[in-house]
Amino acid sequence: MIADKQRQDAQPAFVLHTYPYRETSLVVETFTRNFGRVPLIAKGAKRPRSALRGLLLAFQPLQLTWGGKSELRTLHKAEWQGGQMPLQGTAIMCGFYLNELLLRLLHRNDPHEQLFIYYKETLTALSSQKDYIPILRRFELRMLRELGYALTLDHDVMSGKPMDPNEDYYYEIERGPTLRGDNHHGHGLQLRGKTLLDMEQGDYSSAATRQQSKVLMRFILNHYLDGQPLHTRQLLKDLQQL
Repeated sequence: MIADKQRQDAQPAFVLHTYPYRETSLVVETFTRNFGRVPLIAKGAKRPRSALRGLLLAFQPLQLTWGGKSELRTLHKAEWQGGQMPLQGTAIMCGFYLNELLLRLLHRNDPHEQLFIYYKETLTALSSQKDYIPILRRFELRMLRELGYALTLDHDVMSGKPMDPNEDYYYEIERGPTLRGDNHHGHGLQLRGKTLLDMEQGDYSSAATRQQSKVLMRFILNHYLDGQPLHTRQLLKDLQQL
C-alpha cells in the first residue's frame, strides 16, 4: 500500500462553515493552525452513524486528519479537544461574525499561526465576557494586521507627528490619519485623535471611541471586502447595534 504523502495528522483546527456536498457528505471550511484555511470533504458525515456527525461544530477546538492531492482534501478523522466553553446568546452571532470575516479575507492554504491563536483567545473572551464590542474591535484590528493590512493609529502619516487626542483627523484607506487642516480634499473618514489612540491601546471605555471605532472598522473592512456585505453584521446590527 502506498502511503499518502499529502496526509496531515491531528492538526489543530476550528470549523468555520459547513455546507452539503452530494447526498450524505459535507464540505467543511476549516481554519487550521499550521495550514491556514483548508477546505475538506467529510464523506458520509450526514449519515446517522457517521463518526464525524456531531463533531464538526463551530467554535470547538478539534484535531483533524486529512489527505488527498486535490484542492478539496478528504477528512479522515476528527477529534474534539475540549477546554472551550460554549458560546451563548449574542456571543454565538459574534462568533459567526468572526468566522465570516476569516472566510472572506483568508486565502486558502495560507498559514497564520498567530491569528489562529488569537482567534482561539477571542472565542474564550466571548464565552466569558459580556461586553462584546471591545472583543470584536480588537479582533478586527489584530486580524487586519496579521493579514498584512498595516493600520496606522498612533501618528499623522503626513507630518509624522504623534497623534494629538484633541485634534480631528481624516483616516484614508491604505494610508492612515492626517490632520483635517492638511487634508485639503476632505478625503477619508473624520475621527478624533483620541479614538485612534484608544484603539491602539485597546481601550474602549469611552462612548465616543466605541462609536467611532465601529464606524472606522466598518469603513476599512468594506474596502477589503470589495463592498460586499457581511450577513452576520446585519444580524448583529439587528440584535444589539454592534
